[in-house]
Amino acid sequence: MNLADSEVVMGILKSNGYEATEDLNKANVVLLNTCSVRDNAEQRIYGRLGNLSELKNKKKDTVIGILGCMAERLREDLIEKKKIVDLVVGPDEYRRLPEFIDTAFAGEKGIGVKLSRTETYEDIIPFREEGISAWLSVMRGCNKFCSFCVVPYTRGRERSRSLSSIVDEVKQLSDRNFREVTLLGQNVNSYNDSGNDFADLLAAAAKVDSNMRIRFTTSHPQDLSDKLLYTIAEHNNICNYIHLPVQSGSNRILELMNRTYTIEHYLGLIDKARKLIPGVSFSTDIISGFPSETFEDHLMTLDVMQKVRYDGAYMFKYSPREGTKAYKMEDDVTEDEKAKRLNDIIELQQSVSYEVNQETIGKEETVLVEGFSRKSDEYFSGRTDTNKVVVFPVASNIKVGDYVNVKINRATSATLFGGIIQVEVLPKAETKLK
Repeated sequence: MNLADSEVVMGILKSNGYEATEDLNKANVVLLNTCSVRDNAEQRIYGRLGNLSELKNKKKDTVIGILGCMAERLREDLIEKKKIVDLVVGPDEYRRLPEFIDTAFAGEKGIGVKLSRTETYEDIIPFREEGISAWLSVMRGCNKFCSFCVVPYTRGRERSRSLSSIVDEVKQLSDRNFREVTLLGQNVNSYNDSGNDFADLLAAAAKVDSNMRIRFTTSHPQDLSDKLLYTIAEHNNICNYIHLPVQSGSNRILELMNRTYTIEHYLGLIDKARKLIPGVSFSTDIISGFPSETFEDHLMTLDVMQKVRYDGAYMFKYSPREGTKAYKMEDDVTEDEKAKRLNDIIELQQSVSYEVNQETIGKEETVLVEGFSRKSDEYFSGRTDTNKVVVFPVASNIKVGDYVNVKINRATSATLFGGIIQVEVLPKAETKLK
């Protein structure tokens, strides 16, 4: 989401005469786009500001600004205590960024942190470098108010872009030869534009270009509808991949988190999705050490992981966020215990991911070529529609953006390895649902 927001910011700045530079020392304006979901993200920004103080000392007139959730949440601290910060601009005030920059150049602090109930930036053309994958925000904010989450306070309430504006942007991306679009929302399942729900949007985006993959994130289990599952199944180019955060395996903890579903309901969704979408893969989010979490609660989380067998997971220690309901709860799980439980979760997930990936050996996978692998220019890297990374030898008839059939011959917990069978395109007429 921050990457997509940064592209919106760049679109606004370029339309006002600014140009990007890769050389920090040549920059007149340095903007850090921030996240407040976890404390670690905020601490990294404070560290980055420390590094920028040297630049500020050399070039006094350099404008340094903080954008995004951290700007909204910690504006007073950033402006008053971090003297090198010249402006703070929250997620709903990017249109005024050129104005705030002018204010900063004039020697005054620029502050814009008002939340909006209507801002979606749907008329802003994001500045994107050429590539094959794009992020596209379809809605902003969240109404769930999970007790651990600051998003409703830093990004405001839910509001959706018009379906037509999103489809138009997907068409523009197709015309520029992008091969994959990820539709973004804090809870995309809540998307609603004059009665068009997220399943309607997903279907409309998929119909733009049958050779363009459509992904989406993130889903909330409460709102994952049968209609959405059928829509994924019906369109060949909607990826067989669902990110479905579970957060905890304990119903008691889920209630304290205000997650509004039970583990029984969650597992029912997993079973239904696997029946409707053969080969669907799942990833999830898990929080270790939420207030009052017992060892028995922790074991319940491990049990859910064993039952679902996620392809991947984002796993974190609980991090108190000021202003949330959970912040008022006693953070009574020690940091050592949080770390031990998190290690249990990570070790189990790595084991499950390895076992799941071994099942792909000998199978053919359709891979979108993304570029060279991280370790060698003699190998390409790409992803399956189930979001698995595949590494395979470079071939002269293969280029970035191609779809290739790869036969898997080896797998680790994180990566599949194989050899090219043939280049192909996604079928234009077929559907996955038989």
